[in-house]
Order: sequence, then structure tokens, then C-alpha cells
Amino acid sequence: MFAQIAIEQVPNMLFTYKIPEGMEVRVGQRVSVPWQRIYRLGYVIALTTESPYRPKPSQHLLQDDLFQAEDSAKIKAIHAIDDELPYFSEPLIKLLRWLADYYSVGFTLALRSALPAPVRAGRVGEKAVFMVAPVEPLPTQLPPLSKRQAELYKEIVRIDGGRMVQVCEELGTTPATLRKLAQLGYITCEQVVVARSPLQGRHVLPSKPLQLTEGQAQALATILQATRPVLLFGVTGSGKTEVYMQAIAKTLEEGRDAIMLVPEISLTPQTVSRFASRFGKTVAVLHSALSDGERHDEWHRIRRGEARVVVGPRSAVFAPVRNLGLLIVDEEHDSGYKQDESPRYSARDVAVVRATMEHAKCILGSATPSLESWRNATELGKYTLVRMSERAGGGMLPVVTVLNMRDAAPAGGPTPIFSPPLIDAMRSRIERGEQIILFLNRRGYAPTYQCDACKESVICSKCSAKMTYHVKDDTLRCHLCGTWQRPPMRCPSCGMPVFNRLGFGTQRVETALHAILPQARIIRMDADSTSRRHSHDELLSAFRAKEADILLGTQMIAKGLDFPNVTLVGILAADRSLDITYDFRAAERTFQLIAQVSGRAGRGSLPGEVVVQTFQPEHPAIRLAALCDYEQFAQEELELRQDSGLPPYKKLACVTFAGKDSDKVAAAATAATRRFNACRGLEVTPAMPAPLEKKEEWWRWQILLHGESAKGIAAACDHVLPKETRITDDLRILVDIDAVFLA
Repeated sequence: MFAQIAIEQVPNMLFTYKIPEGMEVRVGQRVSVPWQRIYRLGYVIALTTESPYRPKPSQHLLQDDLFQAEDSAKIKAIHAIDDELPYFSEPLIKLLRWLADYYSVGFTLALRSALPAPVRAGRVGEKAVFMVAPVEPLPTQLPPLSKRQAELYKEIVRIDGGRMVQVCEELGTTPATLRKLAQLGYITCEQVVVARSPLQGRHVLPSKPLQLTEGQAQALATILQATRPVLLFGVTGSGKTEVYMQAIAKTLEEGRDAIMLVPEISLTPQTVSRFASRFGKTVAVLHSALSDGERHDEWHRIRRGEARVVVGPRSAVFAPVRNLGLLIVDEEHDSGYKQDESPRYSARDVAVVRATMEHAKCILGSATPSLESWRNATELGKYTLVRMSERAGGGMLPVVTVLNMRDAAPAGGPTPIFSPPLIDAMRSRIERGEQIILFLNRRGYAPTYQCDACKESVICSKCSAKMTYHVKDDTLRCHLCGTWQRPPMRCPSCGMPVFNRLGFGTQRVETALHAILPQARIIRMDADSTSRRHSHDELLSAFRAKEADILLGTQMIAKGLDFPNVTLVGILAADRSLDITYDFRAAERTFQLIAQVSGRAGRGSLPGEVVVQTFQPEHPAIRLAALCDYEQFAQEELELRQDSGLPPYKKLACVTFAGKDSDKVAAAATAATRRFNACRGLEVTPAMPAPLEKKEEWWRWQILLHGESAKGIAAACDHVLPKETRITDDLRILVDIDAVFLA
């Protein structure tokens, strides 16, 4: 018997090893194998009884993976099995092969994307704690206790012991006192290994399924009977989450497992709390904000079958559940599901493929579906469309007012941050004890630091991007690479000492709010205020507890949050994303953001209001978002896309060349353009500098490829740009199939 092994440190290759007699190897196991005079860990991808030896290396090519060609007599043997329980199921390996083929990457790279870094690293130290437990029944002839000791023992019996630290805190005692009780034989104090859990220490009250509305019940019935992926198109507040949970409950009753994907880590704590209250300890959490130990233990808890409901952002789509029965993608339109590093997979699309391969149900939920999913449901019939057009509590959708900020500026003066109607609306809400959400998708204080003499902006030394001014620490920061500097005393271009801070970010808005509403309690939620661990959860919990009147934030507050006391939403600079001229999805993103943020208002018994501030009130994305008319917007936008030959009617790939020498990058991209032009079935946009021409000291050029199928584009990329040559010392080539971001 032979095994094909993927070794993580060796990209784009699978190696063949003999299986020693008496060793029982299974697909998906992690094994130790000899490799270049050392032992490395690898994963069993396939088993075969035939000798892999072939006289010609070319015959070792299988699904774009290069197999080691050796005389079968010289093939090395597997050294040892690292873990009896497989890390990958056969369906999951099949999914990773599809991912490698579809996104034009090596199989080993696809494999890495399915394993959290702490799991790939091997061993993460176990966590041991001292546990206290009462001895019951008590043996006879124990030494007598003092009055204080006897009272302490009764309290330990009452709370049934627990972790020593928590027992000491709750009962006002010390470890030394507890150890004395243990020496006397009344309790036990033992060190035990415990799993590190993100839910540790949380008090989650159990909940029961809610009575479904007629729309929810019909949606659930359709989902349970569906044989295709379901696009759950429900307005904000229609109760999609309750439908998800009752579908999961049915799945668990059938003995199968479920995965729930959310687009933002900030949504995970709220979602996990709701799911843990319904499904208890069967819920596991996977996301990058956990500690290494928590990620390691949660992943292995899923692998062992101890957790049957997995909640997390995009990487959770690869969770090693044993018997997948349901895969849910909440807010399926969100660009957060697109991986921004190679392999640049879409978790939404991977979810659909995985569910199909494992004969599981798949739900894609959104109030503003992606145009790809909408077309799959309405034109192509690949998905089953389910509508939920009313809010679950019977409330009305918020009233939306669009304000033209051209009319708000005083004659000859700058445009204010807040229009008078928005200021009046905020004051009235605070007076009534209601809450407000303000949305601005731009952090920092001022996005442009400009010389008042020559009008040149301060640019990052490593990127071709403007530096953003941050007032808290008086710095200029690049939001791409993290570089910071003190504001210059004189202009680098003309030497003049006069600068203007133009535009506004969340920090400047917070300052303005304190000036016009000094009595308001404000929580700012952006990448600067949520860098500390657990900060997402803490800020949202504080707002939910009504410890603040205004929640000001960026895109992380735009979706999924449910605060019944929020009756006003203000959207500042609603047309900001429309100014990105190179992004053909700009209108779609703008519509989705406005509609999603608007949906945070009026989710309780009180009516909601939304104020949208914009310079382009007539733009279809803004006008139709204010009317909550997604279907009309989708129809108009799809017609434009079809006329232009853009996704979802054609596939699009972006090939980016990056290097430290701009001339070499330009030459490589230009040469690749000529080779791509020779490929049939491709429309090739000639190589040109990327919109963000320089990033982290790497110069960047791009080629855009349009084709009828992703498979055809991937095949052309494999022909023109062999995988093993895409990363060299002076050049990096990144292939992004189904590109979402073109910067």
C-alpha cells in the first residue's frame, strides 16, 4: 500500500510513501514522514495499492499536483502516525481539491487554509487548573472542623465546588485554607486539564424556540424540503436568525451537524450568545481573534464530535464537522467572505460547493443579496428563492429621509458634518432616552493632510496612499501598511509650513458630537477602538445595556446588530464608496451598506427613522436604498452588467504582479499580457499600474481577465503562469479568480 502525502512546508507537491506492514493508515490522518534527512508532519490525501513508479515524470501529474517520481523500491516509508483520528474527512479533501483547481493554487496552499495556525503548529500547551470538590459521603472518623471550617465546607457543598480561583473569590477564602480542608479529608483539590473555551466565564441563560410568524414558518418549511441551496431574501428584522436556529435544531435531531458563517468577527459574540443559549455546550466558535489555545481546543473539540454547531467567519467553512447537514451563510452578500490572501476563495461559494458535495442543506441569507446569488435564484434557477417581506415583530420598516448636503453648506463655507435635521433628530432621541447609531465608513480624524500652499497631500513612504491624521496621538497613519509618522513641520514638496486637515473620519465626528451634544454618551467602534481582545463584545454589551446614547462606527456596525431601543440611524457621507471609479461594484456596495445600516433602526416596538446625508441624492443606489426597493435596484444594475459583459454574466479574474523594482514588474506584466492574448476564450485588459500602485514598498501592476468560466480562466493562468514560478525573490504573482477588490 502507498499513501500520497501533503507536506505543509513543500508547496504545490504531493509525495508518495510506502505504508509499513502492520500500520493502519487512513485518509486524512496526520503522519510523520522522512523528508530530506529530517522528519516532517504531513497529511494523508489518498491511498493506493498500485506502485506510483512511472518511467516518465510527466505521468505523475494529477489535478495539477506534481507527484514525486521515484523507483518504487526506493520509496521511503511512513515513520509514524501522529494522530489516529483524521484531521480531514474524504469529502473535505475533495472540497480542497476543488478549491485548488478553481482558484488556481497549489493543493498544499488550499490545505493550509483549512487548518488554523495553532493546529498546524502541532502542540499547544494544555491548560491545567486546580479543581475543588466536596467529599460526599464523608468518611467516618475525620478530624473535627473549626466553626469557620465547617461553614466553609457547607458552602463548598452548596456550590458543588469548582475552580479553586473561583471558589476562593466567591467564598472569600484562600487556596491555603482550601488545601487544609483537603488535608483533613473533607474536600479534594486536584489539578486537571481543561479545554480553553471562548465561552468560559459567560453566564448564558437557556432559551426556547420562539413562535414563528407565518412568513418564518413558510420559509422554514421550504428550507427543510429544499434540494438546492436556498436564498433567504428577508428584510432587516424579518427574523432570519430564528429560522436559522430552528433549521439547525431539525438538523441536530437528524443526527447531523451545522455550520453558521457570519461576515464580521464583531458579529460573532452576539451570534454565539444567541446560539449558545439555544444549543448549549454543543456550540463551538472559530475565529482569528481567539487566543491560540482557544482556537486549538475549539478546532479539536469539533474534530472529536464534541461540538456540533460551529459559528465563525469565513474560515469556519472548513470546520471539521463529522456529518455536515446544514451550512448557513448569513449576510451572504458581504465582501468579508472573500479571503484577501492566497488562496483568494469566497467562503459563500465554498459553502455552496461543500454543502452540495456532502448532501447538506445550504442557506444564503440577506436583505440585500449579492447580484451573483440573485441571478442564480431568479434567472438561472440554481437556487430556491424564499422571501420574508415583513418584520417579525410586526413593526414597520424605518422612514428614510435623504438629505442633499449641497444645500447644507453655508454660502462660501465648508460643508458641515451634520445637517440641521439630523442634529434636531439626535437631540429629540436623547431627550426621550432612545438610542442612535451613526455610520461613517472612514476611521481616523481627517483622511487628508494637505499643504495649504501647493495642495499636495502627505503620502505614505511605503504605499501610494494618503496618510490619515489621528488626533489622539497626533500622528499620520497609513491604513494599509500601518506606517506612522509625526505631522511634518514643513511641506515635503514646497517647504511651506501651513497644512489643512481635510475631510472627516470617526474620530472627528466623535469630537463634533461632544461639541453639539455635550450631554450625550458616545461609544466609537472602529478598527482603532477595537484592537484589544474582547473589545467588540464589551462595546456592544455596553451599548445594549444602555450605557451609551450613540454608537458611532464603521462597517463593523452596519449589519447583524439588533438593539430594540435604537430609533434613529444617521448615515454620514453615504456616497463615499460611489467615488471609487475603478470598482464596477461601487453602486451595489453603496446600496447594500445604506440598506443594511438603515435596518438597525426601529427593530423594537418604537418606530425607526433613518437620515441619509449625501451629495448624490439622485443616484439609483441611494434613491432605491431609501425606498428599500432591492428588486428594482437589482434589475437595473443587472441590465448594466449584462450590457458591459461584467459579473455575474462573465467571470472576472485579476492577476497582480508585485515587486520592489517597478521596471521589472511592468516588464513581467506586459510579457504576460502577450501570452494571455494567445489564449482562446479570454478577453484581456492590458497590463497597467494597479489603482493602488505601491503597497508596502512593492510596486504593483494588474491584468484583468474576462471569460465564460472560471475553469477556463484558471487553465489559462496555469498555462501562462505556472504555480511554482509565481513567487520568486524579486516578483510575486497573485491570481484572484472571481475578484471582488480591484485595488
